[in-house]
Amino acid sequence: MNEYKKHSDAELSALLRKGDNAAFLEIYDRYNILLLNYAFRKLQDKQEAQDIVQEVFITLWEKRDSFILKTYLSGFLYKSILNKVLNIWKHNKIVREHAQLHNLNIDVDTIETDFLIREKDITAMIEREIAAMPPRMREVYELKYKQYLSTKVIATQLGISENTVSNHLKAASAHLKDRLGILIFVLYILNK
Repeated sequence: MNEYKKHSDAELSALLRKGDNAAFLEIYDRYNILLLNYAFRKLQDKQEAQDIVQEVFITLWEKRDSFILKTYLSGFLYKSILNKVLNIWKHNKIVREHAQLHNLNIDVDTIETDFLIREKDITAMIEREIAAMPPRMREVYELKYKQYLSTKVIATQLGISENTVSNHLKAASAHLKDRLGILIFVLYILNK
């Protein structure tokens, strides 16, 4: 099972298509917490977040035979979560409109709006600090946390060692901790 940790997302996707349970479990282990944090960040509801992440993984397993990865696995999974979140928001909007039509007083988006405003402010602050990093460090950081590439893939793509990639990531984390404070940094990492 440990050998699966070394596989790229593309390799795991190919194995999943062949019905490989261990590949599915590695995908689950690799992305479950990240997707839960992402869904919770959008919904601010732990149970709803868990439900939609579970739905995405169930669908992935059920459609494994026909699953063809056209981009990145991480992008596919995050987009699947986002689509489910948007469906929930759309449903809440319909509920709100129906309530207004019948003069009911239901407020379903106050938390959503508050959260989106705070998230936008914090994201802007974080993006400014990422932009202030030295160019190579920023490039490595963005490949890891925005394109979700593995250390090995980043090293190959940039023509540097995996150790150098790890050093850049450690330095980037230290930079963000110093500039943003530990609390915001931890929240940012948990929500990636």
